[in-house]
Amino acid sequence: MTDHDRLTELATRRGFYFPAAGAYGGVAGFYTYGPQGAALKRNVESAWRDRFLTREDHMEVAGPTVMPEPVFEASGHLDGFDDMILECPGCGASHRADHLVEDNTDIEDAEALGTERVAELIAEHDLECPSCGAVLAGESVTAFNLMFGTNIGPGSSAPGYLRPETAQAIFVEFPRLAEYARNQLPFGVGQIGTAYRNEISPRRGLIRVREFTQAELEHFVHPEGAPPDLSGVAETSLSLYPIDSQQARSAEHVETTVGEALEAGVIGSPWIAYYLGIAKEWYEHVGVDMDRFRFRQHLPGERAHYATDCWDAEAELGGNWIEISGFSTRGTYDLSRHADHSGESMTVFEPYEKPQTTERPAVDPDMSYLGPEFGDRAPEVVAALKERAAEEPEAFDGEEIEVTIDGETHAIPMAITGFEIREETISGEHVTPEVIEPSFGVDRVFATVFEHAFRRDSVEGEERTYLSLPPELAPTFVGVFPLMDKDGMGERAKEIADALRERGFAVEYDDSGSIGRRYRRQDEIGTPLCLTVDYESVEGDGSVTLRDRDSAAQSRVPAGEDLDRLLEALADLRAGRQTVAAIKEELGLETVAGDEDPIDAGAE
Repeated sequence: MTDHDRLTELATRRGFYFPAAGAYGGVAGFYTYGPQGAALKRNVESAWRDRFLTREDHMEVAGPTVMPEPVFEASGHLDGFDDMILECPGCGASHRADHLVEDNTDIEDAEALGTERVAELIAEHDLECPSCGAVLAGESVTAFNLMFGTNIGPGSSAPGYLRPETAQAIFVEFPRLAEYARNQLPFGVGQIGTAYRNEISPRRGLIRVREFTQAELEHFVHPEGAPPDLSGVAETSLSLYPIDSQQARSAEHVETTVGEALEAGVIGSPWIAYYLGIAKEWYEHVGVDMDRFRFRQHLPGERAHYATDCWDAEAELGGNWIEISGFSTRGTYDLSRHADHSGESMTVFEPYEKPQTTERPAVDPDMSYLGPEFGDRAPEVVAALKERAAEEPEAFDGEEIEVTIDGETHAIPMAITGFEIREETISGEHVTPEVIEPSFGVDRVFATVFEHAFRRDSVEGEERTYLSLPPELAPTFVGVFPLMDKDGMGERAKEIADALRERGFAVEYDDSGSIGRRYRRQDEIGTPLCLTVDYESVEGDGSVTLRDRDSAAQSRVPAGEDLDRLLEALADLRAGRQTVAAIKEELGLETVAGDEDPIDAGAE
């Protein structure tokens, strides 16, 4: 059994995640998080919220998951949110064509090549259907829109879509959110929520699904504003896979720091550099293996047309590099598109330090002339005159001014335009902010943390599997056991469990089976600590046994003040401010029992 098989079995058996709707045969691309998985996922989200919203002083919103069609017309999702689909002529199965190429050749990033080229590659490499073996050469590759459609209300008069990303729910509310930020740039708005994509061929468990959770931050900055303060992350080390390394087909990563990468121009945007720095530190904090982690720069063909610099955080999962978050400069694209389509202003008014006096051309046309002359087209003529005045005031020097309406040129007498140069005092300007977007796939981060925490060792000659999860993320923080449920041990253990719950800890009380089996159950779900009540606890000195998950070492914790100090110290352990070893040293606890030293976690 491979480690992948062990992980999949563990995920189902211990209630982390499993295919949804199993009673009805299941449906590809949908998963249910069980009791342990829901808790772990919630803790991942809380850790993200703490680092990227609370500590950065950003706002959080929760928008609807269904939005009307005009939102996605403006965003471009209706026209360009497509994947490449190919239908097998033999069995009728639908496949993602670019994945067929990537999985069966040494070509990477086939998505950037376009449908025609991908169809050519399928023919050139004689690719076959992975389901039935039918030859796929000559089959058409077409674009397939990934959005789930629906109707808002009865009938079909108000079409809508399940959102394919959480970002649009932030962009469409920008005017109100800017007011909450007192119209002061920069400011950030984050959201953790569900998104939907009708994937052609969901695969790899949680990696490619049809319903998933995103944690996205839209950071609105002045296009000419000051860069972020990089002092806290300048020395943070990064493992980068930039464009030139990819184009040279080199597997070598560039090992550098945030400051060095920015200075050398490897990272083009100071804001992107800043977020790569804090993201790297956060990923390490939540247990991602830094030897299996990198930032990969988007190739030119991958990058959205409005983006100037894009990087993906990638983790090695099951031998493959998988994108788990993206960092992009979206420019003013989103706000400008929604302003054009909605008619709403998507700007922030930036006051000058001192009002400025300037001269501006203006027109005040005589409508008593334009009305009879142009009828209902008169407003278009006015708009054209204003546009020419703003762009070419010198054109108003003659006796007539020409304007073009729907391809037809009209000569307007200068006398009726009301053209003049006016002196105006301006107190500020309206600015369309640029957007910096760190976007995290929570399910993929979950899968990464879950796989990277998986360990195997030997305890008392018996193979043990466990999850070395950071205490902050562990679904259960403390296991509390009576050695046996008799002679007052069960009652005392329940008292301790209740005291821990009152302090806000996730606690599991377990009195079923041998103490060794109970330890193993907690090890498998990643519980960092276990407290055991035995005869010494109720008949002797009142001490309890503290067992550490990773080392399997046990220590006696005296009763009274020392036990209270331990319970207080656990808050720092859960928050990542303390370690088990440091707590034991602080309390003067010595290892009195335990299991054999664990062997290499990767040993077979």
